Amino acid sequence: MSLHGTLRYMDADVDSSLATAWRELLARHAAVSCALERALQERHELGMSEYQVLEVLVEAGAESLRAQALGESVYLSQSALSRVVGRLEKAGLVTRGMCAEDRRGIYVQPTEAGRARYAQARPTQRAVLARTLSEAPAPG
Repeated sequence: MSLHGTLRYMDADVDSSLATAWRELLARHAAVSCALERALQERHELGMSEYQVLEVLVEAGAESLRAQALGESVYLSQSALSRVVGRLEKAGLVTRGMCAEDRRGIYVQPTEAGRARYAQARPTQRAVLARTLSEAPAPG
């Protein structure tokens, strides 16, 4: 049976419950994202995506990661990741280099300044997560 066919036979209460759960999830995501963006920007001059890229790079434990693997870890499109890495590179927080084995590949590596900024921002990010994820979801 197709998805459309499944939905046609769905109970109205189940349908309403799914829509409500979806709206609550979206509202919670927006609340956490906005709180993270605000706190990271104000205290550390980092956007949420910039923080996520630094977190993946630093916590990977490797010297560098291929941009493709990095993009899959932070759920950004290739173009969005390129812009984020460009901002981090301009700020001196990461470096980019060509892959010796595959000239199409790009490696991204955190600098010492990038590692330090991540270490400074991590407690802020964790505090915002603890506060916002423990709050009761807004009524839908």
